[in-house]
Amino acid sequence: MNLPIEQTWLILVDLLTALKKKGVVISTTLNRDLGLVKSSISFYLRDPSHPDMIKEFDRANITITEIQDNLLELASRFGDDFYNQWIDKLKRANLGEELYSKPAHNSRFQTNAPPGLSIAKIHLQNPISEDRIQEIAEHENLILEFEDDSTIAIYGDEHNVKMGLKELASFFNE
Repeated sequence: MNLPIEQTWLILVDLLTALKKKGVVISTTLNRDLGLVKSSISFYLRDPSHPDMIKEFDRANITITEIQDNLLELASRFGDDFYNQWIDKLKRANLGEELYSKPAHNSRFQTNAPPGLSIAKIHLQNPISEDRIQEIAEHENLILEFEDDSTIAIYGDEHNVKMGLKELASFFNE
């Protein structure tokens, strides 16, 4: 199943990366919210008929719209050409066009990082509090996606992902 929200998420991550490269300071809350949206999409895709998943998916749609508005406002500072490039991508995604390809199969460890970002997946022996990991993610400007209680995908600039993994290393043996 290919949902327009998945493409929108990839576009917004790409836009966030482009803005960072232009020197824009992005709120850590925005990174966290992007991670939560990605998790909500993944959970919804596992069982689209479950009422709780439908509610979560609705929340994800609201959140991604808020993120989109914030990022587009930042993009507008760099002129009409830059802004319109992102508007065009978002319109095309909303019409169902696939702008970014997804992996052919959904192995838990098959990764496909959005353009401009690196990704790492970690598997912890025991689940830990989301707050502990979120603190590190905010410090290192990373986006988190919790695939389950002990598998976490970390998105960000290559340097930030490496620094985040170093800080998370102590959790690997817990």
